[in-house]
Amino acid sequence: MIPFLIYAGIFVAAFYMVRFVMERRGRSDYGSLKTVTFGDESAVVSNRYASVISILTIFLLWGMFTGSALLPKFLHAPGPFEGVATFEYTAAVGNDRDTATVTVLVHPISEDATAPQVDPGDGWAKNDSATVGAWRSGLIRVDRNDEIGRDAGAEVIEVDGQKIGPGRSVDTEFGRVGMSPKGTLNFEPRKGWQMEPIWLPAPEAVVSRVIEIAGEGFRGSTLWEHLGYSLFRVVVGFLCGAIVGIPLGYAMGLSNWFRGWFDPIVEFMRPVPPLALIPLVIIWAGIGETGKIILLFLAALWIMAIAARSGVSGVNISKVHAAYSLGASKWQIMRYVIIPNSLPEIFTGARVAMGVCWGTVVAAELVAAEKGAGMMIMVASKFQNTDIVIMGIILIGVIGFGIDMLMRWAERILVPWKGRG
Repeated sequence: MIPFLIYAGIFVAAFYMVRFVMERRGRSDYGSLKTVTFGDESAVVSNRYASVISILTIFLLWGMFTGSALLPKFLHAPGPFEGVATFEYTAAVGNDRDTATVTVLVHPISEDATAPQVDPGDGWAKNDSATVGAWRSGLIRVDRNDEIGRDAGAEVIEVDGQKIGPGRSVDTEFGRVGMSPKGTLNFEPRKGWQMEPIWLPAPEAVVSRVIEIAGEGFRGSTLWEHLGYSLFRVVVGFLCGAIVGIPLGYAMGLSNWFRGWFDPIVEFMRPVPPLALIPLVIIWAGIGETGKIILLFLAALWIMAIAARSGVSGVNISKVHAAYSLGASKWQIMRYVIIPNSLPEIFTGARVAMGVCWGTVVAAELVAAEKGAGMMIMVASKFQNTDIVIMGIILIGVIGFGIDMLMRWAERILVPWKGRG
């Protein structure tokens, strides 16, 4: 919850700060000069300052909550406690009570440590020492060196002056002390707000892993081979889906018979997740490349068909009537009216389909793939190599974003009339 509040705070602060700076400089975007801007797509463009600040904010939060060395320490969120922790426990045998101190060395989980030497002290309850890794917890048998132990009827009744019993816990300055059902104390050091590296490694750890795998490879293949195989599968599956789906969508948008025949099939398959088809595709086509491409083909097919059908249905009928009045044939109407006016919808569907294909290829590569980004993520997750998992996710996102930007560029070049009626 705290990261989201910080993110929201940065969003609001950046909005007013950029707005204030732009007003002081006397700058404004061209869209603000229009009489009507609300609802006009051409008046809403991406604010570059917002994009840059958004990306920097994500990396800032990532570094803050992982203790990244790329950030100054004053920006780090409170980390786990490391050092020497102490707490007192009170043991009782009947009406006889005694108090002893437990010293715990909390060390980084990547390092080994030895329990510190402590003076056993006076009384029948003796001082103890132990080691616990940061973000971990450890059982401490405090009666193992007491003159009167648990076997002799002694039991721990207080920790730092607060009553404790089986199943209960006490919060101390250095962490939480709980008691197991059998009466053994369990010390859990304060974790702070930072994430444990096994859950979320720091940005520099991911970068170093990218450099390492780019140079040495992963499971016998280079990083570029893994990404190349995933990209090849996505592109081939998407193109096959577009080649079949776009003509199918045009036919459904232009013919009542085709619409009636294929509409139930398309609407039935549209909500079915591509991942649900994996078992069936494996049975039909095996676990090789053919099966993966068929799965991606099915992921893109229905989206492209619906996009083309929607594009044809959205053509302004007045344009068709105008073309007929000028003596245009059906082919000319198709060539100069329907196809140009349906292209914006098709490009939108293509961007959606490409995103779905990227999500599907990762799942497809989880099944007996020897190369691919999904295979890297699957293998890394089995060995809890979170840095490789995040590396794969980031690279997939970067490539997907690059493809989307390429498709946007192609749309601007090929469909310059989008949004102009």
